Amino acid sequence: MNAMNKKRGLAGMVAILFLGLVVLLLSACSDEMEVQQSYPFKVENMPVPTRIVKGETVEIRCELKREGHFSDARYTIRYFQPDGKGTLRMDDGMVLLPNDRYPLDREVFRLYYTSECEDQQTIDIYFEDNSEPAQLYQLTFDFNNETEDEDSVVTADSKELPVTIVGH
Repeated sequence: MNAMNKKRGLAGMVAILFLGLVVLLLSACSDEMEVQQSYPFKVENMPVPTRIVKGETVEIRCELKREGHFSDARYTIRYFQPDGKGTLRMDDGMVLLPNDRYPLDREVFRLYYTSECEDQQTIDIYFEDNSEPAQLYQLTFDFNNETEDEDSVVTADSKELPVTIVGH
């Protein structure tokens, strides 16, 4: 009977080990796929004039370029003007207020900046997605004042700066 108890004990241990191994393997295999919910992006723009007269409007043609598409990705736009004074509006006519965030509902769009002063002007435009952590992309435009009788128009690319935000 002692040999029989040993065989039963050994069989029980093997069964427990086998069940443990099965549970471990089943928990390691998951039917859930990891879905990427955030893709890097940037905003490209056509060159814009760097000289502007008070009252003049400059068109900024932009395109949001995403490395991938996530159906729930949302983008916003906002701007800040550290130098000078002017107005920025979307191609649908909506005037953007400094530091207010607005939804960006398309990938190809135009912005219109109108100078309201005779000083040098700078605008920083920020594009942000809704990922965690949020990704931020910045375009900076510098405009020098020119008087009406100057006839030179110089174009230049904007400065761009991709940034990742750690938290809101």
